Amino acid sequence: MRLITLPQTPRCLLCVWTACAALVMGWNAEGICAPCAPRSPCNHTDVWTVSTRRLPEICRMPFSAQPSVERLNENNCWERSDLASLLSDPTQPLIVFVHGNRYKPSEAREQGVLLAKRSAACCPNAPPVRTVVFSWPSEQDGLLLRDGRAKYDRAFTDGHYLAWLLGRVEPERPVAIIGYSFGGFIAMEALDDLAVEEKAGRYDFQPWINRPGQLHVVLVAAAIRYDALALRGPYHEALECVDRLILINNSNDRVLRFYPLLERANRSQALGYVGMPGRWALPHLDFTQFNAAQIVGKQHRFTLYMHSDSLSKRICDGATAGLVSP
Repeated sequence: MRLITLPQTPRCLLCVWTACAALVMGWNAEGICAPCAPRSPCNHTDVWTVSTRRLPEICRMPFSAQPSVERLNENNCWERSDLASLLSDPTQPLIVFVHGNRYKPSEAREQGVLLAKRSAACCPNAPPVRTVVFSWPSEQDGLLLRDGRAKYDRAFTDGHYLAWLLGRVEPERPVAIIGYSFGGFIAMEALDDLAVEEKAGRYDFQPWINRPGQLHVVLVAAAIRYDALALRGPYHEALECVDRLILINNSNDRVLRFYPLLERANRSQALGYVGMPGRWALPHLDFTQFNAAQIVGKQHRFTLYMHSDSLSKRICDGATAGLVSP
Protein backbone atom coordinates (compact mmCIF):
# COMPACT_ATOMS: atom_id res chain seq x y z
CA MET A 1 0.00 0.00 0.00
CA ARG A 2 1.35 3.36 -0.95
CA LEU A 3 1.26 6.02 1.72
CA ILE A 4 0.51 9.56 0.65
CA THR A 5 2.47 12.15 2.57
CA LEU A 6 0.86 15.52 2.90
CA PRO A 7 3.15 18.53 2.66
CA GLN A 8 4.10 20.04 5.98
CA THR A 9 2.27 23.26 6.75
CA PRO A 10 4.72 26.13 7.01
CA ARG A 11 4.95 27.58 10.49
CA CYS A 12 3.94 31.05 9.29
CA LEU A 13 0.77 29.68 7.62
CA LEU A 14 -0.02 27.68 10.74
CA CYS A 15 0.22 30.84 12.82
CA VAL A 16 -2.07 32.67 10.41
CA TRP A 17 -4.58 29.80 10.50
CA THR A 18 -4.53 29.76 14.31
CA ALA A 19 -5.05 33.51 14.50
CA CYS A 20 -7.97 33.33 12.08
CA ALA A 21 -9.53 30.46 14.04
CA ALA A 22 -9.21 32.47 17.21
CA LEU A 23 -11.05 35.39 15.62
CA VAL A 24 -13.79 33.20 14.20
CA MET A 25 -14.34 31.05 17.28
CA GLY A 26 -13.97 33.85 19.80
CA TRP A 27 -10.93 32.62 21.78
CA ASN A 28 -9.38 35.10 24.12
CA ALA A 29 -5.68 35.51 24.90
CA GLU A 30 -5.79 32.75 27.52
CA GLY A 31 -7.39 30.28 25.11
CA ILE A 32 -10.78 30.36 26.83
CA CYS A 33 -13.74 30.42 24.49
CA ALA A 34 -15.54 33.78 24.72
CA PRO A 35 -18.43 33.87 22.20
CA CYS A 36 -18.55 37.12 20.30
CA ALA A 37 -21.66 39.14 19.60
CA PRO A 38 -22.81 39.79 16.01
CA ARG A 39 -20.16 41.69 14.10
CA SER A 40 -22.28 44.75 13.40
CA PRO A 41 -21.06 47.42 15.83
CA CYS A 42 -23.29 48.41 18.69
CA ASN A 43 -23.41 52.13 19.36
CA HIS A 44 -24.30 51.41 22.96
CA THR A 45 -22.01 48.62 24.10
CA ASP A 46 -22.91 48.66 27.78
CA VAL A 47 -24.68 45.28 27.68
CA TRP A 48 -24.46 42.59 30.37
CA THR A 49 -25.99 39.18 31.05
CA VAL A 50 -27.03 37.66 34.36
CA SER A 51 -27.68 33.95 33.86
CA THR A 52 -29.63 31.53 36.07
CA ARG A 53 -29.37 28.67 33.57
CA ARG A 54 -27.30 26.51 35.93
CA LEU A 55 -29.15 27.38 39.12
CA PRO A 56 -31.58 24.92 40.75
CA GLU A 57 -35.31 25.34 41.13
CA ILE A 58 -36.44 27.16 44.28
CA CYS A 59 -39.82 27.92 45.84
CA ARG A 60 -39.18 31.40 47.30
CA MET A 61 -36.91 34.42 47.03
CA PRO A 62 -33.45 33.22 48.13
CA PHE A 63 -31.17 34.78 50.75
CA SER A 64 -28.22 34.36 48.36
CA ALA A 65 -27.60 33.20 44.80
CA GLN A 66 -24.68 32.72 42.44
CA PRO A 67 -25.79 33.61 38.91
CA SER A 68 -23.10 33.94 36.26
CA VAL A 69 -22.40 37.49 35.06
CA GLU A 70 -20.89 38.52 31.72
CA ARG A 71 -20.34 41.82 29.94
CA LEU A 72 -19.88 42.79 26.32
CA ASN A 73 -16.39 44.29 26.15
CA GLU A 74 -14.85 46.89 23.83
CA ASN A 75 -13.89 44.15 21.34
CA ASN A 76 -17.53 43.11 21.00
CA CYS A 77 -16.92 39.81 22.84
CA TRP A 78 -18.42 38.47 26.04
CA GLU A 79 -16.21 38.18 29.11
CA ARG A 80 -16.83 37.05 32.68
CA SER A 81 -17.57 39.66 35.31
CA ASP A 82 -19.33 39.94 38.67
CA LEU A 83 -22.40 41.48 40.27
CA ALA A 84 -20.44 44.22 42.05
CA SER A 85 -19.14 45.51 38.71
CA LEU A 86 -22.60 45.32 37.18
CA LEU A 87 -24.09 47.48 39.94
CA SER A 88 -21.07 49.75 40.28
CA ASP A 89 -22.68 53.07 39.23
CA PRO A 90 -25.94 53.73 41.12
CA THR A 91 -26.70 56.83 39.03
CA GLN A 92 -26.81 54.99 35.68
CA PRO A 93 -30.28 53.73 34.68
CA LEU A 94 -30.72 50.00 34.14
CA ILE A 95 -32.78 48.25 31.49
CA VAL A 96 -33.42 44.65 32.53
CA PHE A 97 -34.54 42.52 29.59
CA VAL A 98 -36.21 39.18 30.37
CA HIS A 99 -36.54 37.06 27.23
CA GLY A 100 -39.16 34.48 26.34
CA ASN A 101 -39.19 30.72 25.87
CA ARG A 102 -37.04 28.52 23.61
CA TYR A 103 -33.94 30.71 23.47
CA LYS A 104 -30.36 29.52 23.79
CA PRO A 105 -27.87 31.67 25.73
CA SER A 106 -26.38 33.09 22.53
CA GLU A 107 -29.83 33.99 21.22
CA ALA A 108 -30.72 35.74 24.48
CA ARG A 109 -27.51 37.78 24.23
CA GLU A 110 -28.24 38.71 20.62
CA GLN A 111 -31.69 39.96 21.59
CA GLY A 112 -30.19 42.05 24.38
CA VAL A 113 -27.69 43.64 21.98
CA LEU A 114 -30.48 44.30 19.49
CA LEU A 115 -32.58 45.92 22.21
CA ALA A 116 -29.68 48.12 23.29
CA LYS A 117 -29.05 49.23 19.70
CA ARG A 118 -32.72 50.00 19.07
CA SER A 119 -32.99 51.86 22.36
CA ALA A 120 -29.99 54.03 21.47
CA ALA A 121 -31.43 54.72 18.00
CA CYS A 122 -35.01 55.37 19.11
CA CYS A 123 -34.13 57.50 22.14
CA PRO A 124 -30.94 59.42 21.29
CA ASN A 125 -31.67 62.08 23.91
CA ALA A 126 -32.17 59.58 26.74
CA PRO A 127 -29.41 59.27 29.36
CA PRO A 128 -26.89 56.43 28.80
CA VAL A 129 -28.34 53.20 30.15
CA ARG A 130 -26.92 49.80 31.05
CA THR A 131 -28.78 46.91 29.45
CA VAL A 132 -28.91 43.67 31.45
CA VAL A 133 -30.13 40.45 29.85
CA PHE A 134 -31.69 38.18 32.47
CA SER A 135 -30.92 34.81 30.87
CA TRP A 136 -32.99 31.93 32.23
CA PRO A 137 -33.10 28.22 31.21
CA SER A 138 -35.48 28.44 28.28
CA GLU A 139 -33.95 26.03 25.75
CA GLN A 140 -36.48 23.90 23.89
CA ASP A 141 -37.42 20.77 25.83
CA GLY A 142 -39.89 18.49 24.10
CA LEU A 143 -43.11 19.24 22.27
CA LEU A 144 -44.78 22.64 22.46
CA LEU A 145 -47.39 21.97 25.16
CA ARG A 146 -45.08 19.90 27.38
CA ASP A 147 -42.32 22.44 26.96
CA GLY A 148 -44.67 25.34 27.68
CA ARG A 149 -45.91 23.77 30.92
CA ALA A 150 -42.34 23.06 32.05
CA LYS A 151 -41.31 26.68 31.39
CA TYR A 152 -44.47 27.94 33.09
CA ASP A 153 -43.39 26.09 36.23
CA ARG A 154 -39.80 27.29 35.90
CA ALA A 155 -40.93 30.92 35.56
CA PHE A 156 -41.77 31.00 39.27
CA THR A 157 -38.20 29.98 40.14
CA ASP A 158 -36.66 32.63 37.91
CA GLY A 159 -39.04 35.24 39.25
CA HIS A 160 -37.52 34.54 42.69
CA TYR A 161 -33.99 34.85 41.29
CA LEU A 162 -34.85 38.10 39.52
CA ALA A 163 -36.31 39.45 42.77
CA TRP A 164 -33.03 38.62 44.51
CA LEU A 165 -31.12 40.50 41.80
CA LEU A 166 -33.40 43.55 41.91
CA GLY A 167 -33.15 43.55 45.69
CA ARG A 168 -29.50 44.48 45.32
CA VAL A 169 -30.17 47.56 43.17
CA GLU A 170 -29.84 50.88 45.00
CA PRO A 171 -33.19 52.63 45.73
CA GLU A 172 -32.06 55.76 43.87
CA ARG A 173 -31.19 53.90 40.68
CA PRO A 174 -33.79 54.19 37.87
CA VAL A 175 -34.79 50.81 36.45
CA ALA A 176 -36.80 49.69 33.44
CA ILE A 177 -37.87 46.07 32.99
CA ILE A 178 -38.82 44.79 29.55
CA GLY A 179 -40.39 41.34 29.74
CA TYR A 180 -41.28 39.39 26.61
CA SER A 181 -43.71 36.43 26.71
CA PHE A 182 -42.75 34.31 29.76
CA GLY A 183 -40.31 37.12 30.59
CA GLY A 184 -43.32 39.22 31.59
CA PHE A 185 -44.42 36.41 33.90
CA ILE A 186 -40.96 36.30 35.50
CA ALA A 187 -40.86 40.10 35.87
CA MET A 188 -44.20 40.34 37.67
CA GLU A 189 -43.40 37.36 39.91
CA ALA A 190 -40.19 39.15 40.92
CA LEU A 191 -41.90 42.45 41.71
CA ASP A 192 -44.59 40.65 43.68
CA ASP A 193 -41.85 38.94 45.71
CA LEU A 194 -40.29 42.30 46.52
CA ALA A 195 -43.59 43.93 47.49
CA VAL A 196 -44.76 41.03 49.64
CA GLU A 197 -41.43 40.52 51.40
CA GLU A 198 -41.06 44.24 52.08
CA LYS A 199 -44.51 44.43 53.65
CA ALA A 200 -43.61 41.40 55.76
CA GLY A 201 -40.67 43.32 57.22
CA ARG A 202 -37.80 41.55 55.52
CA TYR A 203 -35.15 44.25 55.11
CA ASP A 204 -32.09 42.40 53.85
CA PHE A 205 -32.70 43.86 50.38
CA GLN A 206 -33.31 47.35 49.02
CA PRO A 207 -36.89 48.71 49.32
CA TRP A 208 -39.03 48.82 46.18
CA ILE A 209 -42.28 50.39 47.39
CA ASN A 210 -42.08 54.19 47.16
CA ARG A 211 -38.40 54.03 46.23
CA PRO A 212 -36.79 57.31 45.02
CA GLY A 213 -35.68 55.83 41.68
CA GLN A 214 -38.34 55.25 39.05
CA LEU A 215 -39.41 51.83 37.80
CA HIS A 216 -40.86 51.45 34.31
CA VAL A 217 -42.24 48.07 33.19
CA VAL A 218 -42.93 47.16 29.57
CA LEU A 219 -44.62 43.80 28.95
CA VAL A 220 -44.52 42.58 25.34
CA ALA A 221 -46.90 39.74 24.38
CA ALA A 222 -46.96 38.81 28.06
CA ALA A 223 -47.53 35.09 28.76
CA ILE A 224 -49.24 35.67 32.09
CA ARG A 225 -52.90 35.26 33.07
CA TYR A 226 -54.99 38.22 31.97
CA ASP A 227 -56.32 38.99 35.47
CA ALA A 228 -52.90 38.86 37.15
CA LEU A 229 -53.01 42.62 37.80
CA ALA A 230 -56.69 42.80 38.76
CA LEU A 231 -57.67 44.18 42.16
CA ARG A 232 -57.71 40.63 43.55
CA GLY A 233 -55.21 39.22 41.08
CA PRO A 234 -52.03 37.43 42.19
CA TYR A 235 -49.72 40.29 41.14
CA HIS A 236 -51.75 43.39 41.96
CA GLU A 237 -49.44 44.23 44.87
CA ALA A 238 -46.52 44.27 42.45
CA LEU A 239 -47.98 47.42 40.87
CA GLU A 240 -47.14 49.31 44.07
CA CYS A 241 -43.49 49.17 42.96
CA VAL A 242 -44.18 50.43 39.42
CA ASP A 243 -44.36 54.04 38.17
CA ARG A 244 -45.11 53.30 34.51
CA LEU A 245 -46.69 50.21 32.93
CA ILE A 246 -46.77 49.70 29.15
CA LEU A 247 -48.51 46.67 27.62
CA ILE A 248 -47.76 45.74 24.01
CA ASN A 249 -50.37 43.09 23.22
CA ASN A 250 -51.18 40.96 20.19
CA SER A 251 -54.72 39.66 19.78
CA ASN A 252 -53.62 37.57 16.77
CA ASP A 253 -50.72 35.80 18.47
CA ARG A 254 -51.09 32.11 17.62
CA VAL A 255 -48.91 30.98 20.54
CA LEU A 256 -50.62 33.08 23.22
CA ARG A 257 -53.95 31.75 21.96
CA PHE A 258 -53.10 28.40 23.59
CA TYR A 259 -52.04 29.91 26.93
CA PRO A 260 -55.18 28.57 28.74
CA LEU A 261 -53.79 25.05 28.25
CA LEU A 262 -50.81 25.88 30.48
CA GLU A 263 -52.84 26.67 33.58
CA ARG A 264 -54.58 23.43 34.41
CA ALA A 265 -56.74 24.95 37.17
CA ASN A 266 -57.56 28.45 35.95
CA ARG A 267 -57.60 28.24 32.13
CA SER A 268 -57.29 32.03 31.81
CA GLN A 269 -56.42 33.86 28.64
CA ALA A 270 -53.02 35.53 28.41
CA LEU A 271 -52.63 39.19 29.35
CA GLY A 272 -50.63 39.79 26.17
CA TYR A 273 -53.48 38.32 24.12
CA VAL A 274 -56.52 40.17 25.52
CA GLY A 275 -55.03 43.13 27.42
CA MET A 276 -56.47 44.48 30.66
CA PRO A 277 -59.04 47.09 31.73
CA GLY A 278 -57.53 50.42 32.71
CA ARG A 279 -59.47 50.42 35.99
CA TRP A 280 -57.10 47.76 37.34
CA ALA A 281 -54.20 50.23 37.26
CA LEU A 282 -53.44 51.97 40.54
CA PRO A 283 -54.10 55.78 40.62
CA HIS A 284 -50.40 56.68 40.65
CA LEU A 285 -49.59 54.47 37.67
CA ASP A 286 -48.79 55.84 34.20
CA PHE A 287 -50.56 53.11 32.21
CA THR A 288 -50.99 52.59 28.46
CA GLN A 289 -51.49 49.57 26.22
CA PHE A 290 -51.37 48.94 22.48
CA ASN A 291 -52.54 46.09 20.27
CA ALA A 292 -49.78 45.22 17.79
CA ALA A 293 -51.83 42.62 15.88
CA GLN A 294 -51.94 44.61 12.63
CA ILE A 295 -48.15 45.01 12.65
CA VAL A 296 -46.89 41.65 13.96
CA GLY A 297 -49.68 39.35 12.79
CA LYS A 298 -49.79 35.80 14.15
CA GLN A 299 -46.06 35.42 14.82
CA HIS A 300 -44.65 35.11 18.35
CA ARG A 301 -41.09 36.49 18.06
CA PHE A 302 -39.53 39.40 19.94
CA THR A 303 -37.40 40.37 16.93
CA LEU A 304 -40.55 41.26 14.99
CA TYR A 305 -41.34 43.91 17.59
CA MET A 306 -37.77 45.22 17.51
CA HIS A 307 -37.62 45.40 13.71
CA SER A 308 -40.80 47.49 13.56
CA ASP A 309 -39.91 51.18 13.86
CA SER A 310 -43.20 52.09 15.52
CA LEU A 311 -43.22 49.18 17.99
CA SER A 312 -39.55 49.44 18.94
CA LYS A 313 -40.06 53.13 19.62
CA ARG A 314 -43.08 52.41 21.82
CA ILE A 315 -41.10 49.80 23.75
CA CYS A 316 -37.83 51.72 24.12
CA ASP A 317 -39.43 55.12 24.68
CA GLY A 318 -41.82 53.62 27.22
CA ALA A 319 -38.89 52.11 29.07
CA THR A 320 -36.43 55.01 29.01
CA ALA A 321 -38.34 58.30 28.57
CA GLY A 322 -38.08 60.20 31.85
CA LEU A 323 -35.98 57.46 33.42
CA VAL A 324 -33.53 59.69 35.30
CA SER A 325 -31.92 59.68 38.70
CA PRO A 326 -33.79 61.67 41.41
